[in-house]
Parts: sequence; structure tokens; C-alpha cells
Amino acid sequence: MSWILIGVIAAVAIYTVVTYNGLVKLVQRSKEAWADIDVQLKRRYDLIPNLVEAVKGYAGHERGTFDEVTAARAAATQIHVDPTNITPEQIKAMAGAEQALGASLGKLLAIAEAYPDLKASQNFSQLQTELSDTENKIQAARRFYNGNVRDLIVMIQSFPSNLIANMFAFKPMEYFELETDSEQREPVKVTF
Repeated sequence: MSWILIGVIAAVAIYTVVTYNGLVKLVQRSKEAWADIDVQLKRRYDLIPNLVEAVKGYAGHERGTFDEVTAARAAATQIHVDPTNITPEQIKAMAGAEQALGASLGKLLAIAEAYPDLKASQNFSQLQTELSDTENKIQAARRFYNGNVRDLIVMIQSFPSNLIANMFAFKPMEYFELETDSEQREPVKVTF
């Protein structure tokens, strides 16, 4: 009888260790995925001034849009999400800033459409290509992050791993989702 009790205790202990380590792994993968998003966002922020300057040379009278893009970029770069302590408030603030930046970039690219000489410029085309590539990388990094957060949430909420998660105070992380406007926004069209 005592061997059965020892076996059950050992099985529970092994399950607890394996589940705890799985939760730690998911938290770390989520933080790593957030760091990937951060890298791509910084790349995007670095491209924006060059893109604004390229368009500004052709469309100097569109000052309001340039100011809007610059202000949106500045607001987005001021938000810092600490990957070691990601909070829902930080994620929501970043999502709001990214949505505003995306909208202002869309306006900037729409202005560029009105200037055939600008569209033909090799520098502008290269900047558009880099921005499009960066946007794709941001989307991929966001999907990777959200996938890791989903896996963490499932493990935290599933029985019996939720018992271990509660015992060691694991908390779910926030998804990085961009809010959609009441009317669907058209995707930014990049043409060459």
C-alpha cells in the first residue's frame, strides 16, 4: 500500500514540475515573441522619416499629413513595453499608437499616389518596398506572439494545469490586437 502512495505522490510531483516548466517556457516564448515585434516596430519607425522626406520633396503643400505622420511616429516611439513585465495596459497603449501610425501612413501613401514622378523615384520605391516588407514582418511577429499568448492562456485555464498555474501565480498575457474602426479601413495599397 505504501508503494502505491509513494507512486501517486511521485506522479503528482513529476506532473507539477513538468507543468510548471511548460508554463515558464510559454511565458518566456511570449516575451521573446514580443521582443521580435519590438524589433520590427523600431525598423518601421526608422523608415518613416525617410519616407516622409521623400514625399515632402514632391508634395510640400501637404503639411498637415506630414505633421500627423511625424506626431504618430513620435507617440508610438514613446511607448515602451518592457518584455520582462508586459502588462495589458502597455499592450493596449502600443496597439492604439500603432493603429494611429498605420492610419497616418496610409494617408501619406495616398498622397504619394497623386505624384507620378514620386512613384517613379527609385528611392521612394525602395522605401515603399522596405515598408511593405516591414509591415509583413510585423504581422508575422504579431501572429507568433499572439499564438504563444494563446498557448499560455489555454494552459493556464485548462484543468489540471490551471491548478499548478494558480498555485504559482501565473497570469495570462494580453493579445496584441489592433482595434478596428467602426467602418472597415481599406488596406494601404503599395504600387510601383
